[in-house]
Order: sequence, then C-alpha cells, then structure tokens
Amino acid sequence: MDIETLEKMLAAGKDSALLRFGLGKSWLDAGDPVRAATHLGRCVVLDPDYSAAWKLLGKAWLAGGQPQAAREAWQRGLSVAGSKGDQQARKEMQVFLRRLDRQSPALLAKAG
Repeated sequence: MDIETLEKMLAAGKDSALLRFGLGKSWLDAGDPVRAATHLGRCVVLDPDYSAAWKLLGKAWLAGGQPQAAREAWQRGLSVAGSKGDQQARKEMQVFLRRLDRQSPALLAKAG
C-alpha cells in the first residue's frame, strides 16, 4: 500500500500498531525519517512488545540525526526481543548498537 492510502486509513480513525508500523516504514523508505519516527514512536506506544518496530524506530532516529534516541530505541528493543524470543531482531539490534558505538565519536564531533 502507498503512503497516501495508509494516511487516509489513519485519518479515517483506523489507528493501530500495524498501520503505524506500515506508515513508519513507508516514510523511512521515502526518505523522511522524522515522519517515520513519529509513526513508529506511536506504534511502540500502542504495542510496546513490537520488536520490529523498536528496530525500525532506531533506524529512523539514526537517519534523522538522533543517535542517542536510536540507541535508546534499540536498547529497549533488545529487551523486548529477548523476552519474546525474537532472536533475529535481537541480533540485528546488537549489530546496530555495535556500529553506533564505533561511529559515536564521529557523530559527536559532527553534532558539536
């Protein structure tokens, strides 16, 4: 489904974690990480156990220049994925956090 259709569904009051995840992914793919993070943030409020949403929320935050918010999302996602037994998401978020740790000095220098 395209973004316009998803946005119309949301405007019609069909809010759900799955719809917000779809919107977040679509906006991230379209190059708008701020909108993506808004929808994904709402997604994890609606369903705090949605490990894939935590993973994508971290990606959106990082793409939007918010590495600390990305770290927090991935750390929360690790906890969720671990409690649900979602090993694939857990492994991916561990990799993202390691990469972020290696990039942190450069990101801090850029932000300063």
